[in-house]
Amino acid sequence: MGMDVAKLTPQQIYRKKEAGDPVVPGDAPDVRRHIITVLLENHAGALNRVINMFSQRGFNLESVTVGQTDDPSISRLTLVTTGNNRVIKQVNRQLNNLIDALEVDDLTTAEYVERELCLLRVNYTAETRPQLINTNDIFEGNVVDITHDTMTFQIVGPTKKINAFVALMQPHGIQEVARSGRLAMRRALIHGD
Repeated sequence: MGMDVAKLTPQQIYRKKEAGDPVVPGDAPDVRRHIITVLLENHAGALNRVINMFSQRGFNLESVTVGQTDDPSISRLTLVTTGNNRVIKQVNRQLNNLIDALEVDDLTTAEYVERELCLLRVNYTAETRPQLINTNDIFEGNVVDITHDTMTFQIVGPTKKINAFVALMQPHGIQEVARSGRLAMRRALIHGD
């Protein structure tokens, strides 16, 4: 059941655009990927509450990476989620309301550094081995395991780099891929900024 645009007030049109909702029937919603970091109290059940919040509210969750910080009582959680502006505001608000959440930071609008780890096992022959090694060298990866017909590579870098490496390995017969999910943090400010 679509809404007639002529019946919308300028204020309603503005609100829809700001939220990333379609204004005209047939418009695609403005859905974007967001990287959000959460500092959590490091105790049993804290991560479970975050995951349950996403599940109960129907928020999309692309990846979750969690680990202890320099303070053993605090974990750093990096989430990758997608949604329009309205949905992302709800995600951030709900995360801030969690009892275990100490700090929530949506890095998407800031300058940040991101990395992901990928392990990829691919088939090889005597003829394809030099090409695979060359591609690995270009991507500054490491061979971490080798058998008589497979090689396992380790690649670390931004998600775009990982995606490009996986795409180049596809024609060789990928046997298995394991990816860590993104880790991200704000870039440090240079003194004087």
